[in-house]
Amino acid sequence: MANINLLPWREELRAERQRTFYSSLGLSAALAVLLLVVSDRALDMQIDSQNARNRFLAENIESVDAKVAEIRDLRSQRQLLLARMRVIQELQGNRPIIVRVLDELVRTLPDGVFYSSLSASGSTVLIEGTAESNNRVSSLMRRLDASDWLANPSLDRVAAADELGESAMSFSLSVRIRLPNAAEEMER
Repeated sequence: MANINLLPWREELRAERQRTFYSSLGLSAALAVLLLVVSDRALDMQIDSQNARNRFLAENIESVDAKVAEIRDLRSQRQLLLARMRVIQELQGNRPIIVRVLDELVRTLPDGVFYSSLSASGSTVLIEGTAESNNRVSSLMRRLDASDWLANPSLDRVAAADELGESAMSFSLSVRIRLPNAAEEMER
């Protein structure tokens, strides 16, 4: 019988299949590396893009923070200016009050009583003076109490003033300033 060797074509087929397998394997590996490089580049681009956004936001946050600080500073300056304006308005509003109080002190002064000094501290007026008698001091205190602008006279000191006469008295009293109601003021 004839010897026929069928192995070479099987070996050739096997070799062909191995070449196809290795080329597919190499192509797959190259494709995997290419895919890995492309995805790495894409991720790097996304990271760079996000970092750029973050830098943009950080810069804008800094500028907004500076504006907020400036607004806070302006608000505090505004509050200071409003406080100054209130003080000025109070001073402007209280200016005629002292004139009225001095006028009231003159109107309530009975005959025989003389003021030697007047001093004001807040809403209290301290009066020092001399009177011809104790009755004159009492009359002054009643008149001060009846006044619309003055209230609560309080006698602090009464002493004999012998250098001015037998019955002369030196006195010191304090009285509080009281603002009359606006309705009473309108009636006048």
